[in-house]
Amino acid sequence: MAVHSRHPVSAPPTAPVRESTGHLLLRAWCVFVVAASIAGTSWLMAVGPVGSAVVVVGTGVVSTILWVVLRPRVQWRRLPWFALAYVAWAVASMLWSQWLGATELTLLLLVSTTLQAMFVGAVLTWREILRVLAAALKWMLGLSILFELYVSLIWRGDMLPGFVRPDESYDGHPITLWSRDNLFTGGRLQGIFGNANPLAYVALLALIVFLVRLASGAPRKFLLTLWTALALFLFWRAASATALVCAVAVAVVLATILLMRTARRPGERTRFYVMYVAVAGFGGAVLWLARDTVFELLGRTPDLTGRQRIWDAVGERIAERPVIGWGYSTPWVPSDPAFDGWIVDHGVSVMQAHNMWLDVALQLGFVGVALIALALLAFIWRSWFFAVDRPRWDLVADRPYSALTLVPSLVATVLLVQGIAESAPLLNWGWFLIVLFAFKIKQAPLVGRGPAEQRLDMEQGDGFPERSS
Repeated sequence: MAVHSRHPVSAPPTAPVRESTGHLLLRAWCVFVVAASIAGTSWLMAVGPVGSAVVVVGTGVVSTILWVVLRPRVQWRRLPWFALAYVAWAVASMLWSQWLGATELTLLLLVSTTLQAMFVGAVLTWREILRVLAAALKWMLGLSILFELYVSLIWRGDMLPGFVRPDESYDGHPITLWSRDNLFTGGRLQGIFGNANPLAYVALLALIVFLVRLASGAPRKFLLTLWTALALFLFWRAASATALVCAVAVAVVLATILLMRTARRPGERTRFYVMYVAVAGFGGAVLWLARDTVFELLGRTPDLTGRQRIWDAVGERIAERPVIGWGYSTPWVPSDPAFDGWIVDHGVSVMQAHNMWLDVALQLGFVGVALIALALLAFIWRSWFFAVDRPRWDLVADRPYSALTLVPSLVATVLLVQGIAESAPLLNWGWFLIVLFAFKIKQAPLVGRGPAEQRLDMEQGDGFPERSS
């Protein structure tokens, strides 16, 4: 006969663990920091150079203060040293820079971006980083579609930076417009960035992050699916050929990683590596030989819409000072006499070399190229094995993979392909994510394990169950 007891074996029920208000505010600040980095040229379009400088300096100061106050646990011996060496070499270029004003101004952006990236990586766990990145991307996509709706339904016409309506005598090239009112006319959308290419890359990045969160079992799947649909719509309407090539490369890398995860015995991955090297070599040769046809199908010229002329001019400058370069300036400051009128495209001074490697060679010489190559190689190497290796810290060798570990490798793919036709990986969100992921992988090579991950054990509500392969 059962007897009721006033002393049950189980523990009394308690309220679930909640995150502190302070940590919620910290994560909100990180969302703003990441969104500000992704926004890039949007700040220039909306508030001008002075306002943009205030944002850069202000966010850097606040993050520095928070870092000092919070004192997150950081393994100082495990920093992204090659990336920091590149930053140090850029700072040293002030000693020989031929455009010192531009160097000092753009170094402020580089140092601030590097500091902010390490700050976010130091105060957040892997799962929180993905949540913050997703939230920042939602802000960028949401503001972009709202901006396009405002221009089409209320403003009704072209818009110049600073919310200025061009008058009837305006004869500038459309490249100078913030918005071309294309939402309902079928033209390319530019969003809040004032350029279709950055919008396409941000939409592609959003697709990667949103799909990984869906695969990880994130909550509110229906809303996340709607955000994914919006990202796909903006990617399609931005109509960027280079972003489309990036998307194809991401799909190939994703398939490769998933195939690598199926390996069960030593030596299986070697066969996969050999097979993919052969396929990549053959595919690259075919693309190079048929490049005229490929670019014609993409609606672009074989020189990527006039980039060959820019590359030739930059190459001539590199030949004059090949070892240490002319001095750091990313982006090129068009108001500086050295860049004003040097290379003009549709009546506007060009602000980048449209190739990451040529841009570094121009500014920091072959020494800078070697440092950025080492930084990217170290980042790609660690992010690759972060994705393909099964998590293991003891004798258990069959723990399930985490979809989250795919993100660094897929982002690295986007940045490498983008760097062929753009210099964007060297600044704003490109450099931010390189430093963030390189820093975090070295600090916490296992998701949810180690001091850097377990100090914030407050993620029960995130809904990230691990999936088996």
